[in-house]
Amino acid sequence: MKDDWTECCFEDLLDYEQPTKYIVKSTKYNDSYKMPVLTAGKTFIKGYTNETDGIFDNLPTIIFDDFTTAMQYVNFKFKVKSSAMKILVPTSKLVNMPLVYYAMQVNQVRSDTHKRYWISVFAKKKFLLPPLVEQKEIVKKIEALFSSLDSGIADLKKAQEQLKIYRQAVLKKAFEGEYPQKKIIEIADVKTGATPKRGNAKYWENGTIPWVTSTVVNDEFVNQSSELITETAIKETNCKLIPKGSLLMAMYGEGKTRGKCSELNIDTATNQALAAITLLEENKESKKFLKLFLLKNYEEIRLLSSGGVQPNLNLTIVKNTVIPFPSLKEQHQIVKGIESRLSVCDKVEKDIADSLEKAQALRQSILKKAFEGKLLSEAEIAACKQHPDYEPASVLLEKIKAEKRNNGERTK
Repeated sequence: MKDDWTECCFEDLLDYEQPTKYIVKSTKYNDSYKMPVLTAGKTFIKGYTNETDGIFDNLPTIIFDDFTTAMQYVNFKFKVKSSAMKILVPTSKLVNMPLVYYAMQVNQVRSDTHKRYWISVFAKKKFLLPPLVEQKEIVKKIEALFSSLDSGIADLKKAQEQLKIYRQAVLKKAFEGEYPQKKIIEIADVKTGATPKRGNAKYWENGTIPWVTSTVVNDEFVNQSSELITETAIKETNCKLIPKGSLLMAMYGEGKTRGKCSELNIDTATNQALAAITLLEENKESKKFLKLFLLKNYEEIRLLSSGGVQPNLNLTIVKNTVIPFPSLKEQHQIVKGIESRLSVCDKVEKDIADSLEKAQALRQSILKKAFEGKLLSEAEIAACKQHPDYEPASVLLEKIKAEKRNNGERTK
């Protein structure tokens, strides 16, 4: 530890307010309203309210989710969504709130048990406090570095979106042309499964057959399930065994999942939320072609299920979906062209994902260096020490504690 730094706890610098009197009364939000309603999680702004009472305005502040330890720095007036948070306020006018917020991000705690964390754990965590003049320079440098980092991240995310558009353009172009058309039911067997009765032990105990539901058919399309059913369940219920290589299409669930398909990599059984498409023997070699066509068209197929009276897909819609069906030679040429272009997309997407991961790691590295006293150069530190208001952090901390005591006495 540097000579002019000192150790302190978060509760030395931060007090808390319970959010009760700031909770929004109505959740009928509207973007035309002015007052934001906040949570401490990733959502942050839940919506906007027109309520004018119970507004928090002691700024800046930090809102802290008492159960997950998620946190947000806030420098504008707000109301809150629920009581599951603490509103953290400085114990003294000498507390540098941005610096404390950054220190909290470095000093995260595990939140895997259901309890309130601020009083029991987080408030008592210790960290190294720099002199106030140095704090201001550290915050300035962190914010400059983060600004550059955020700009780079924004460019990477924009590239991700452009790749999605390019993918769809590749798929759209590939299937343009005058081809013969067939319904899926003309080239494949289409069926769905069922959920064996949960209370019946002979369907679930000592099961050996993987059971796939729409909850595991997500954007990654993992075709393994943690649940296993028995052969008795296959024999006595409508939960059919689907052969490896079949295509699964989600019929129920969230819009982003519904209509997507994936290829089974194991023999499995399915529930009623999935349509299993097993190509007829004479059409087996058309599997890649069909899979890519469904990948292109899942948005259109999904939209068939978005009406008010038909919120989900069903077997009838899947069976009667019309697809172009050129000769096998043409299918292979189309597949080859698509895969060649999409393989380039895959590599670029992986590079972007790796870069985003590195950016997050770099953010933490910047904060770690800041609180190890390694972020500022020797020249920058020397300039801080020449400032007329410079004093050791131990002196600053005593002033903060004294003001906290005085505030406490006045409150009493």
